[in-house]
Amino acid sequence: MPSSAERPPADPRAWLTVAGLAGAGTLAGWWLPAAWLDWQPALAFSQPWRWLTAAFVHWSPLHLGANLAGLVVVAALGWQAGLPRRAAGAWALAWPLTHAALLLQPALAHYGGLSGVLHAGVAVAGLGLLRHPARRGRRIGAAVLVGLAAKIALERPWAGPLSHPAGWDIAVAPMAHVGGALAGLICGVWLLGLKPNAR
Repeated sequence: MPSSAERPPADPRAWLTVAGLAGAGTLAGWWLPAAWLDWQPALAFSQPWRWLTAAFVHWSPLHLGANLAGLVVVAALGWQAGLPRRAAGAWALAWPLTHAALLLQPALAHYGGLSGVLHAGVAVAGLGLLRHPARRGRRIGAAVLVGLAAKIALERPWAGPLSHPAGWDIAVAPMAHVGGALAGLICGVWLLGLKPNAR
């Protein structure tokens, strides 16, 4: 784990690389059979690629469009924040770990979507901003993390494996959002450290 005494140098290109891989995989996944890629708890260990490729599966054009729009936002957040390369590493590491939380809901026989990985990216970006040299950046980081926690609480992941938000044409798996946020926080703390800059 790196020292938290000083912030690593900015390298947002690495962050954009992770975002680009997520976007390219998502677009490719739209044209492939979902059964090859989606999360299936019964196959999670015999077909381990699903820990990554579940993020590429989308069940409707609205689902696909919303997650691609979210990916643009998360990519822009990391770019504007000037996140270091280790932040991109934390997001990439959190990607497969995001889906581990779905093992707690074996009744969810199939899952697909980028939203859990996006929640991981938001968590990492929030932590990265807590290390920002400017006070305004650190405040934005704190606001991002508080907003993320509030969103997850409002989704009530303890209420069941699926929810049906108004305006959506698919069911949502809130546990994937919890898994993404926790994976992002754990990987971000490990690779970025905790102590913000005092300047």
